[in-house]
Amino acid sequence: MTNKTDKLVIGGREFSSRLMVGTGKYASFEQTAQALEISGAEIITVAVRRVNLDRSKESLLDYIDLKKYTLLPNTAGCYTADDAVRTCLLAREAGMSDFVKLEVLGDEKTLFPDNEELLKAAKVLVGEGFTVLPYCSDDVILCKKLEDLGCAAVMPLGAPIGSGLGIRNPYNIKIILENVKVPVIVDAGVGSASDAAIAMELGCDGVLMNTAIACAQDPIAMAEAMKLAVIAGRLSYKAGRIPRKLYANASSPLEGMFL
Repeated sequence: MTNKTDKLVIGGREFSSRLMVGTGKYASFEQTAQALEISGAEIITVAVRRVNLDRSKESLLDYIDLKKYTLLPNTAGCYTADDAVRTCLLAREAGMSDFVKLEVLGDEKTLFPDNEELLKAAKVLVGEGFTVLPYCSDDVILCKKLEDLGCAAVMPLGAPIGSGLGIRNPYNIKIILENVKVPVIVDAGVGSASDAAIAMELGCDGVLMNTAIACAQDPIAMAEAMKLAVIAGRLSYKAGRIPRKLYANASSPLEGMFL
């Protein structure tokens, strides 16, 4: 099973790559473009509030081949449902996409989601015809509610945004995977390639990251590492790991041997 035949399907759209990459925090637009290319990502997030939508001036969008990538505008920096909905409507009006990553944050220190406001915004946006991918806490009840509202995927955090702590509660992620039918994409907290592989080995459908690549000492090399980790983790999950055992189990059994 390879990434060429094992497609990720979100909102009726098919993707070969299960790695989604953000476009913030890079040293330059040129570096952003290089990292995106080497990552193999097909879905890239763009913070609507931080990108220059005036195409008469230099913009990140000048460095992105919109025929190659699917834009995922996000509502980073929004703290109310009304603000998030307004931002998505602006992005669609500007011709970006109706495929959106919904963030409604609770406070500036933790950047944890505000669950109540997130549900309100998701309901409105789904009703407006958006394909909604919500960034949410690793709460199975919340994820079920978002699925029931019509969200195309759920994106539980692995750890706080930009923390690089990896997946702090893999058991919650596994419970979510067992209880929702839409794709589950780990969003936030990944710091290294091993974190990405762990997310995929749990059975997640994809991983979204920005800081782990953009703020690495060598972002281009890290982008490639993350691509390979996501592929390897997915293949490992599909292959099925051996059971964990307390005691040794010889690779070459003695039974049946002629002595």
